[in-house]
Amino acid sequence: MKKRIVLIFMVFCGVQLSAQESLDIVTVSGHFGSPQPYIADENSNFKGDATERGAMVNLVVPIVLNEKQIWYNSVNYMQWNVNNNETMPVDIANPIQIHGLILRTGFIQKFENGNSIQAIFIPRLMSDFKNINGKHFQFGGTFIYEKIYNENLKIGYGALYNQETFGVNIVPLVNLEWKMSERWSMSGLLPIYSKIKYKVNDKLNLGMHHFGLVTSYRLGEEAYQNDYIERRSIDLGLFARYNLFGNIHVEGRYGYSFGRSYAQYDENDKIDLALPLATIGDNRTQKNANFNDGTYAHIRLVYAIKL
Repeated sequence: MKKRIVLIFMVFCGVQLSAQESLDIVTVSGHFGSPQPYIADENSNFKGDATERGAMVNLVVPIVLNEKQIWYNSVNYMQWNVNNNETMPVDIANPIQIHGLILRTGFIQKFENGNSIQAIFIPRLMSDFKNINGKHFQFGGTFIYEKIYNENLKIGYGALYNQETFGVNIVPLVNLEWKMSERWSMSGLLPIYSKIKYKVNDKLNLGMHHFGLVTSYRLGEEAYQNDYIERRSIDLGLFARYNLFGNIHVEGRYGYSFGRSYAQYDENDKIDLALPLATIGDNRTQKNANFNDGTYAHIRLVYAIKL
């Protein structure tokens, strides 16, 4: 059974499995941002600091249909909080408390030459969990074609589509799994995330990572009902992952968040199209104030299966 599960992830992509010796099944993590002052402008001049906190849980459950077909499933929960000691207008979300519940489900088809395609449906509940209705749900998906170039290099090409609260979001994807040497490897779903890893020994891995994805959350609180929060951040930093015992690993990350914002907009304030480096038809008016970029620490506990 373990060999069959390993095959699933090797076929699927380098999302949890890069050119490494384990694949992540359950992950529980916490994110801690350093307090940062608000950016003063003509509409706000807050003196206090904003503090970002986050928590995430991820579970992966694949189902083998046959040697060439897999029904892939994963469930991800995330929570973000921004707290401060400021008094803000009643129509501004403060503190910010938003949640995401994301299901990924779909099929992976492997071909005779080892290449594969994956088509994944991704419904999301993105909300503050207040007065939930149909507007709090989003729908999207990914499609990737993965090509095996040699035993050390696999590259997938595709795209992510999601109907965000602000409009259509399309992200071209490159899914990379590259074992550069016995100790060095690189993996990721670019431009969303990536890892460059150095294997120190059988228990310890060190490296660099990045994560950057735009997400949006519908608000249900009566004072600003149906407004939405658009979260942006590019997290860049270092990581260390250590095998505590058996299949249990702990991973620590430390780095800097660039371009971070929790912008609140009216529900009718939208854009025509969002792309990774540009937005088309973006004439929105932000209601709240941003706070400065800053350092963060991230800790995760992982249950992984050895390959």
